[in-house]
Amino acid sequence: MSPGPARGRTSGQDGGAARRSPVRRWQLVRAGADAVPPSTRRFMARARQRRMRAALPWVVAVSVVAVAGLVAWTVLGTGLFGVREVRVVGARLVTAVEVRDAAAVADDAPLARVDLAATARRVGTLPPVASATVARDWPGTLVIRVVERVPVAAVPQGDGVAVVDATGVVFQRLDRAPDGLPLVRVARPGPDDPGTRAGLAVLAALGPKLRAELVAVDVAGLARITLLLRGDRTVFWGDASRGPDKSAVATALLPRDADRIDVSAPDVVTFQ
Repeated sequence: MSPGPARGRTSGQDGGAARRSPVRRWQLVRAGADAVPPSTRRFMARARQRRMRAALPWVVAVSVVAVAGLVAWTVLGTGLFGVREVRVVGARLVTAVEVRDAAAVADDAPLARVDLAATARRVGTLPPVASATVARDWPGTLVIRVVERVPVAAVPQGDGVAVVDATGVVFQRLDRAPDGLPLVRVARPGPDDPGTRAGLAVLAALGPKLRAELVAVDVAGLARITLLLRGDRTVFWGDASRGPDKSAVATALLPRDADRIDVSAPDVVTFQ
């Protein structure tokens, strides 16, 4: 069998296969700037700007929230702005140590988390403290300002005296009455004791001249109040009513040579 025709058929078959399966090769080529029309470039630039303007408020909001969260965590959750000092202002009858102990604020506690009102209430439980205010002084100081009670009388008790303010609160106990502080003699001194309130009301009604002669206010009963004056003189006051009238009458009668003046009824005065 002649090989010639066979080769011819093979060649023809290969040529047909080549025509049926052409090989394509692709190549990406970057277009130059001039290839995009100017109007298209302007449109794309404006689109990018619109997207950026739309996203900007969200970016700003997220940034603000993140910064605020970081600041809040730093101030509230760390000791970076913790209590380094407790400064006490206005304390004389109590010591700064007593005020700090009553405040009960832990060292390095976050300053922003200190309950100012609760701290002031705790300090206010100290007997000599009439009121207290608490404030923050950044970055690390707590300032406690106290207003102390003003003594108006001393009540003899045992071997010493109890010092009371104008409301009858006992806030100090001393061995003896301070100079210039009058005595009020009652059995149970206190703000809720009627005898204490009556004695202090009489004391508050006294004029300067009568007050200068006063040694003590003796409250034997609500209607049996007596002023003990210098030179063993007495003024029977009766009850605590009509204090200014009784004070004026008793003051007018001080020059009289009398050991006892009765002003319990200031319209009808007796003395002996």
